[in-house]
Amino acid sequence: MVVCLGSVVMDHTFLVQDIVQPPSKNRATGYSLGAGGLAANASVGVARLGGRCIFWGRVGDDLNGPPLLEALGAQGVDVSHCHVASQARTPVSAVLVDPVGERSIYSYRGDNLGTEPDWLPLHLLDTAQAFLCDPRWPEGSARALDHARQRGVPTVIDGEKSETRLLLDLIPRADHAIFSQPGLTNYAPGARPVDGLRKAIAAGCRTAAVTRGEKGTLWLTAEDPEPRVTPAFRVQATNTTGAGDVFHGAYALAMAERQGVAEAMRFASAAGGLRARDGATPTRAMVEELLRG
Repeated sequence: MVVCLGSVVMDHTFLVQDIVQPPSKNRATGYSLGAGGLAANASVGVARLGGRCIFWGRVGDDLNGPPLLEALGAQGVDVSHCHVASQARTPVSAVLVDPVGERSIYSYRGDNLGTEPDWLPLHLLDTAQAFLCDPRWPEGSARALDHARQRGVPTVIDGEKSETRLLLDLIPRADHAIFSQPGLTNYAPGARPVDGLRKAIAAGCRTAAVTRGEKGTLWLTAEDPEPRVTPAFRVQATNTTGAGDVFHGAYALAMAERQGVAEAMRFASAAGGLRARDGATPTRAMVEELLRG
């Protein structure tokens, strides 16, 4: 079982020919509505790849909140322990995707969702095989990371772009820190990527990595500080939205399955690449087929 904690967002996705600068008025060629968010996408990744996943997140009691949790539940994620805040507004995003799969995201992070983590059923971590979180709800992430570490549960943090002070607080609490390129820049301003990763290792992480799209994933461990690169799979991207999130979910599942770090990086890279290619979260069979190829 993997427990995921963090952001869940109602995504409004528009397919467009160009992402143009304002002022402008443009026509979308396609539209979809669905569940998104860093940890929420990761949780769907865990479920689609054959793992059992419990998601802890916060939504409002507005028109977006309950349908959002229903959408996650329909994809096999256990949302029974999520928090529905009274008189609160659920996070939403507008996602613009161009013909080559690049996207621009405009996010609204909600209102009155509450920051106190007292409602978290932390006892469920006692029987989990891995825990994953993102920095969007730092109070909840910090509480759960500390509890999981005390219980010896492997922990993974999505080092996505966030305030430097938040990353400096959360990264040392995690066993595996996997950054986006902007997130690593926020964590270690002015440092070379490999030096930023070594900073995370020195802070207490066992593994530190940064995903770099077509350039593959750069990573190192506390046991072997020499940097290594897991190559990206050659796929034709159609929509990169959520690809990094699915990478994190796949990596957390690999940790739950006690895969080695190198094996987990390749597994996660395949899952993220398929998400970018298809615009949908892959199944375990799809990932294993790509790995065999």
